[in-house]
Amino acid sequence: MLIPSATDLENIFQVANLFVLPFWALMVLLPNWSVTRRLMQSYIPFAALASLYVYLFVTLDGGILEAFSDPQLELTGLAGMFANSHVMALGWVHFLVMDLFVGRWIYLQGQENGIFTRHSLAFCLFAGPFGLLIHFFTAAITQRFFTPDDDGTSAEPSAV
Repeated sequence: MLIPSATDLENIFQVANLFVLPFWALMVLLPNWSVTRRLMQSYIPFAALASLYVYLFVTLDGGILEAFSDPQLELTGLAGMFANSHVMALGWVHFLVMDLFVGRWIYLQGQENGIFTRHSLAFCLFAGPFGLLIHFFTAAITQRFFTPDDDGTSAEPSAV
C-alpha cells in the first residue's frame, strides 16, 4: 500500500477540510432546499470520509498502531503521537466525519421536529460536542414552548 508523503498528508488535510464545507453550508444556509434534504439523507459523504480514514489508518506505521493499543498509554504519550503528521491527519479526518455525522443528525432531527438548528449546526462545525449540547437545549425549549406547524418547518408559541 502506498504510504502518504508529507505533501500527500497536507493535501489530504486540505481536501478533507474543503470536502465537508458544502454540506455544512447547505444545512445552515439552505436547510429546506430539496437538494440539501436529499444530500443529507445520503451516506455518501460519510462513506467518502470513512474511506479516507481507513486509508490513513492502514498506512500508519505499525509502531504507532501498537502504541495506540498500549493499555498503559498516558496523555503525554498520546500527545507525542499526535505530533506525527500522519497521526494528526488521521485524527483530523476522524473529527471531520464524526462532527459532520452529528451535524447531520441535528439537521435531520430539526427537519423532522420543527427545531431551529442553524446555531447548533454552526457550533457543531467548530466544536461538535458544544453544538450537540446546544441542540439538546434548543430541542427541549422547542418542545416545551413551541409547537411545529403542519409542515414542521417553523414554530409558534404554544399556550402556557
